Amino acid sequence: MAVAVGGLLGTEARYGLGLVFPEDGGGVPWTTLAINIAGSLLLGLLTAFWAERAAAPSWLQAGLGPGLLGSFTTFSAVVIAIDQLAAAGSHHVWLVYLGLSLAAGLAAAVAGLALGHVLGRRAAGLAGGQS
Repeated sequence: MAVAVGGLLGTEARYGLGLVFPEDGGGVPWTTLAINIAGSLLLGLLTAFWAERAAAPSWLQAGLGPGLLGSFTTFSAVVIAIDQLAAAGSHHVWLVYLGLSLAAGLAAAVAGLALGHVLGRRAAGLAGGQS
């Protein structure tokens, strides 16, 4: 149930951002790139944060991880964007976009993991009475 609710919320958030920041199919799909980078950062942060402290309940982890962020960030959106760029004849753009999507997503996940570890340790220290 938590995955379904999270999935609904993530899908709606992605759809809403697509309405606010539409992509025309021929230009660089910046909205998709930003969504996937933000989601990678958040998933890395949550994963490391929960690893440093007492983990959140499994329903919350499932709802926020695979549910919300899994539906918010999708590789299929990258593939659709690449297909649209290729159909428009922008072959150099889709190739750079694919590399940028993969590299930036990975970098964001690593940054999220690092930040999550720091925040998790700090929160665990505060909960233990340390300052």
